[in-house]
Amino acid sequence: FFLIFLAMQSFRRRRTGSGGAGTGGAAAAAGTGGGGGGITSPSPSRKRGLGHLTGSASLVTRSSIPRTVRVSGSQGSTTNQSVGTGVRSLAEAESDFSMRGSSSVSVVNRGTNTASGVSPMDALERYRSFNAGEEEALVGSSEARRARAHDAEPADIGGGDGGGGVGPRGAMGKDAVAKDERRASKFFIRAASGLILVSGFSLVLFSGHVYICALVALVEIFLFRELVKVRYNTFFHIIEDTIPMFRTTQWLWFCVAIFYTYSDFVFDVIKSNTALHYLLIYDKLQTPLAFALYSGTFIITIATMQTGHIKFQLNQLCWTIVVLCLTVGQLKYVMHNVYNGLFWFALPLMLVITNDCFAYICGMLCGRKFIRRPFIALSPNKTWEGFIGGAIFTIIMGWYLSRIMAHFTWFTCPTNQFRLLPERLECELDPIFLEASSIFNPQVFEIIPDAFTKMIPGIVDICAVDGDAAVLTPCISGEETHTHHHFELVLKNVFPVQIHALGLAAFASLVAPFGGFLASAIKRAYGIKDFDSIIPGHGGLMDRLDCQFMMALFTWVHYNTFVKMATISVPKMIYMYSLMKESEQKEFLERIMELSEKK
Repeated sequence: FFLIFLAMQSFRRRRTGSGGAGTGGAAAAAGTGGGGGGITSPSPSRKRGLGHLTGSASLVTRSSIPRTVRVSGSQGSTTNQSVGTGVRSLAEAESDFSMRGSSSVSVVNRGTNTASGVSPMDALERYRSFNAGEEEALVGSSEARRARAHDAEPADIGGGDGGGGVGPRGAMGKDAVAKDERRASKFFIRAASGLILVSGFSLVLFSGHVYICALVALVEIFLFRELVKVRYNTFFHIIEDTIPMFRTTQWLWFCVAIFYTYSDFVFDVIKSNTALHYLLIYDKLQTPLAFALYSGTFIITIATMQTGHIKFQLNQLCWTIVVLCLTVGQLKYVMHNVYNGLFWFALPLMLVITNDCFAYICGMLCGRKFIRRPFIALSPNKTWEGFIGGAIFTIIMGWYLSRIMAHFTWFTCPTNQFRLLPERLECELDPIFLEASSIFNPQVFEIIPDAFTKMIPGIVDICAVDGDAAVLTPCISGEETHTHHHFELVLKNVFPVQIHALGLAAFASLVAPFGGFLASAIKRAYGIKDFDSIIPGHGGLMDRLDCQFMMALFTWVHYNTFVKMATISVPKMIYMYSLMKESEQKEFLERIMELSEKK
């Protein structure tokens, strides 16, 4: 895929580079000649051209940096009307969006106009002496043209899966051409950063459960910082020297949410480990302490409100709460997934990464070649080909990666201990991690058309003999006594967890990407490219983990719904027994004895 990507870039440069250069050189010669004025740009076929100057003034933009605007006299007969046209075009050129960043504007006098007697310097003076109404009209038309050009270009905010592109080079500005030439180097930087991230994550993954939880907490701190910084940077002119303790209150709310969320997780692990039950005396302090922190933060937030900025501060409080829901709220159960078995932490993470990578590759190679319809307006560079291709490869990866991980107890065994050094895990494996034959419920195939059902590998058509449902046998083609009864599918030598992995992969492909679309909407609303720049080629942590939040929450829901329906364990029962009254303990023991006698 990478070699194909480089070949495509090379072909695009060869196809558009020579034509643009030749045309630009010819236009430049025409613009500086004596027969008449003209305008050139680095790419003459740009749709946002600077216009055409006639008469005694001509505008020439150079492809080298710094760009210059030259007003030169032309030989030949013109009229005062043509001079006015040239001046007006110059006014539009100076306010045009494409001239932003020009480092110099120079005026060169090459003589006067023979017919009108107006020199280029006089023409420029006439432009400067326009009345205010005409200047506003000029600026307005330029701004409208600029807005149309901006709307016509593919948005670059929020990333994408590589689909769409920006069109031929001949229709690109100088900055866009330079950006296109740097794309390959950015790809290398992005790949190198990704390799470093994967290596660091693998190191932490095999270091132990405690270090993984510490990494999750650190990531949440950075995620919260990046999201609240968006509004802080945007409204800094309002915040500075006006609103006291602005960022302090935000971080206080974050501390309250973190304490309440993860103190509950710590005590849940302690309850499942009888060796740590001596720490349960502090469990009773968790709720009142969390409420005390909440109350103090609430008072500080209200006390720092300013009468002239209450509406803004309430909006900021709502934004802080939304950020906490996106980060702490959705990542509340990540640490539960870690201690339920690293399989439920690592596999969903890898599925989202797989979907992200293959959606980019499929969109880059096939984007808008089969389906022209836009995928989603929030992220214009996303394509249907990328979305569908990413889903297919993610499901394939989920099927085989789950089978590989099922062989390692480091991933399959749960734990209830806080160990600083990694140790080999041994446990009684859950049946879903044991190879078996899985029989699908025949009712599943009733909702699928028969033509598609028969295309499933391994599907068997079961028939009733002479219409008797009590006598069932595999159907024989051409046998008149056989009538279709149901379809049957038996998967042999398959780990049941592979079936669960298909559900996780489907969610990672169809639902989790919308977390990325939300991040794109936030960036588009505040006009930023990335949330941060701590990861070269990628941006911030939010840019890379925006799809992981819902995936982590769904994994916990799936685990407790379809895998571990009951969360009761012997250590938890002992803990609950210790909380009973003496009479309740006696009754409990009597009931246990009755149950054991019945068995």
